[in-house]
Amino acid sequence: MKKIAVLTSGGDAPGMNAAIRAVVRTAACEGLEVLGVRRGYTGLIDNDFKNLGPRDVANIIQRGGTVLLSAREPRMRTLEGRAQAAANLKAAGVEGLVVIGGDGSFHGAYYLMQEHGIPVVGLPGTIDNDLYGTDHTIGYFTAVETALDAVDKLRDTAASHERIFVVEVMGRHAGHIALDVALAGGAEEVFLPEDTKHISEVVEVIRSSAAKGKTSSVIIVAEGYPGGALGVAKEIDAAGFDARVSILGHIQRGGSPMSSDRILASRLGEGAVRALIAGEYGVMIGRHNGKIGQTPLEETWLHRKDVNRDLYNCAKTLSI
Repeated sequence: MKKIAVLTSGGDAPGMNAAIRAVVRTAACEGLEVLGVRRGYTGLIDNDFKNLGPRDVANIIQRGGTVLLSAREPRMRTLEGRAQAAANLKAAGVEGLVVIGGDGSFHGAYYLMQEHGIPVVGLPGTIDNDLYGTDHTIGYFTAVETALDAVDKLRDTAASHERIFVVEVMGRHAGHIALDVALAGGAEEVFLPEDTKHISEVVEVIRSSAAKGKTSSVIIVAEGYPGGALGVAKEIDAAGFDARVSILGHIQRGGSPMSSDRILASRLGEGAVRALIAGEYGVMIGRHNGKIGQTPLEETWLHRKDVNRDLYNCAKTLSI
């Protein structure tokens, strides 16, 4: 193997640049050339490549976002789009591709391999932490800290004005961010996409909190919970309480990655190059119980990664 390519796809996540840096520098140590693909699969189809060496990735480990840019590319859902992407890679002499992204990005990589024989390795780059096969995904730690910082500030205002704040954090299909923020932020209640409880149960939580002498409350809601923060606040208002809504949104994706994300991304980026050199394709590189390992790409979306139920129970216990 003489040349590989790397791209970032889907939503950006803090630590993606650290992963790009690790891929480029590990490849350089092994005598491999690296092509950076701009704008994810869009660049793959449009042949938008650039050579990357060790100096090209200097001073990016601390930067949020992705220097290669990212996009969501509907053409990758078509046979013609994937055929063009594969043809461009082969014409450039690329013998292996590292894809940094989430579930949708891995689907594209999987079909490039299955349909056109492109050796691919995935790195879990998503703040949602929803990929099976790794304890944590690149960007998750920083997203939690960003959301927690906002919740801490909102609690100051909630306490000062004796109000209820309903805070919506990201997580369309998974409640990992919401759960960690709820526990670390001392929230009175948390609503997750994995929940079976009805939204109306929030009213009993508020009444119980008031009966215990609490004059303010913070409720955390994952965006994927039916109704979201606005729906939860509506139930609270209908019961005669006064709720304020704060939707944190895309702020959770930005910012300089914290050390945990930089270290994780660096180790996984190195592992991706090592896997390609060893002929281990069609896998995601992840970390489980402190060990770097591999999971077949299709398993990352076929198996659901549940939230930590021990943390969930702990959050409920400590909200008394």
